[in-house]
Amino acid sequence: MISKFAPLKDLDTPIKVLFTGYLCTVGLGYVFALIQILFTHGMADGKFGLSIDDIVYSYYGNRSGTVLEQKLNGSMKNNAPEQERFKIMEWVRAGADKDDYKDDGIEKIIQTRCVMCHNKEASGIPSFTEFEGLKPYIAQDEGATFASLTRVSHVHMFGISFIFMFVGLIFSFAETTTTQYKCIAIGMPYFFLVADIMSWWLTKIHPWFAWLVIFAGMGMGVSFLFMWVTSILEMWLFKPVFIDGFGSRYLEWRDSPEASVADRIWAIIKTLASQVKPASDYVVKQWLNHGWPIIKSWFKK
Repeated sequence: MISKFAPLKDLDTPIKVLFTGYLCTVGLGYVFALIQILFTHGMADGKFGLSIDDIVYSYYGNRSGTVLEQKLNGSMKNNAPEQERFKIMEWVRAGADKDDYKDDGIEKIIQTRCVMCHNKEASGIPSFTEFEGLKPYIAQDEGATFASLTRVSHVHMFGISFIFMFVGLIFSFAETTTTQYKCIAIGMPYFFLVADIMSWWLTKIHPWFAWLVIFAGMGMGVSFLFMWVTSILEMWLFKPVFIDGFGSRYLEWRDSPEASVADRIWAIIKTLASQVKPASDYVVKQWLNHGWPIIKSWFKK
C-alpha cells in the first residue's frame, strides 16, 4: 500500500520554514522580474507601462525608424539629456556618416553617456567603445534578432522550469485543492511558459501575435500566484482561514456530493465529443450521396 504524504499543515516547523523561505525568495524574484519588464520592454514605445506596442517594438521592431532612435526614445531615454539625444538622432537621420561621428561630437556623447555600460567588459550587451559596435543599431529597427531570441529562450526554458518544479512540488502537498484542480494548477505554468516563449518567435514573424505574449505571461503569473498563496495559507493559517474563516465554505463546496462546475463542464464536453463521430459520418454520407456527384458532373461538362 502506498503511504500518503503529510499535508502542508502537518509538516514539521523546520520544513515549513524551508518551504516558506524558498517561496518568499522566489516570489520576490518574480516581482523584480515584472519591474524589470516594465523598465525594458515597457519603455519600448517611450511611455512607461506595458502595452501591445511595447511587445511589437521589442520583438517585431518599429520598422519606421532605427534601433538607436527607438532606444533613445524608449528604455534609454533617461540616460542622456534631451539635447544630446536629439543631436544623436539628427546624426542618424543624416546618414550616420563616420567622419561626422567625431566632427559633430557624437563620439564624445556616446563615450560619456553610453560606454559606462556598453563596454567590452560588459557581457550580454553591445559594446560602443568603437564605431563598428554602433553600426548594427543605426539600421532599421527589426526588433530582437534570432540569435538573441535563441539565447534568451533556452535560458528561460531551463531557469523558469526549475522554479516551477519546486513551487509545484511544495504545492503538491496541499490538501484543500482537489487532485483534479491540483494537476491543472501544476501543469499550467509549463504550458504557458512554452506558449510565452513560442509567442516571442511568432511576434518576430508577425506583430499580431503580441497578444499571445501578454496572454501567456498572465496565465503563468496567475498559476504561480495560486500555488504560492495556497501553499503559504495552508502552512501557517490553515485553521483561521480554512476552518473558521472564508475558506471554510470552499471546503464545504469541495466535499459536497453534488457535481462540481468542472465536473459538469467535463460531462458536457464528453457528451458533445460523443456526437462528433455520428455527425461526421452523416456529413460524409451526405457529401458522397449528393455533393460529390454534382462536382463530378461539373467536371464532365
